[in-house]
Amino acid sequence: MIEFKNVTKKYGNTTAIDGMSLKLPESGIYCLLGRNGAGKTTFLKLLAGHIAASEGEVIVAGKKISPGRMPETIHFVENSAGQFNLRMSELIDIASELQKGFDRDFALDMMRRFDLKPNKKFRQLSFGMKTMLTTIITLANNSKAILLDEPTLGFDAIMRDQFNNILIESYSAHPRVIIVSTHLIDEIAKVTERLIIIDKGKVLIETGIDEVDEKAYTLSGSVSAVTPLLDGLNCIGRTTIGSVMAAYIYDDRITPPDGVVINRISLQDFFISIVGGKGNE
Repeated sequence: MIEFKNVTKKYGNTTAIDGMSLKLPESGIYCLLGRNGAGKTTFLKLLAGHIAASEGEVIVAGKKISPGRMPETIHFVENSAGQFNLRMSELIDIASELQKGFDRDFALDMMRRFDLKPNKKFRQLSFGMKTMLTTIITLANNSKAILLDEPTLGFDAIMRDQFNNILIESYSAHPRVIIVSTHLIDEIAKVTERLIIIDKGKVLIETGIDEVDEKAYTLSGSVSAVTPLLDGLNCIGRTTIGSVMAAYIYDDRITPPDGVVINRISLQDFFISIVGGKGNE
């Protein structure tokens, strides 16, 4: 459904997306990760047709996307997205009238769950509640792809957990492509199915979370014991303190010798290692 064909996006002398090629299947919850300035928001805006590529093509459902040809099948919500200053019940009514297939029951149920008062106007809400309302309206529509840019900004821990739950419920009711850009890496790992990591405008990896769980691990022990094991393994980072080394691996698992401990690596440490932030060597 979604394809980037050698896409480059430049802002003057700055290259935000650099020759990116990527294919995404019909459905799945994707976590989009990258450092600040990696090109995440530009990636989402290109996909939504809000901006044009400098080179290459963005294809959605077989059609080339541009600001003059924005895909009706994709709904993009920036973290600063606003609404008209109407009562929440009125905003739900408008969305229901404008969007064919809008899941009104889902939207109203989510409003009750988050204790969003129907008669309260949008500007009376906290930043977090504004974001939640906009996200609920987005997830209730019938778009084939949903793009959420930092949707949990302003949420406390309980709200973030509730957000993850409604994301799963929405996807279960309406399977589609949902791409969530976030900095809360280990939390989104609870619900995401696939992972996209970008850095300096390029895709470093697009893979399933199950594969990361299986192939990402650490080898810890003395430098003399760990170093020989790295030959032939995809070592994505290492940390050495004195005579002790922790090596971060993304490869088939091995059976380490005595004196070397193998442990699971967190998604956050995996991300840090992939983008080059882990290790002192």
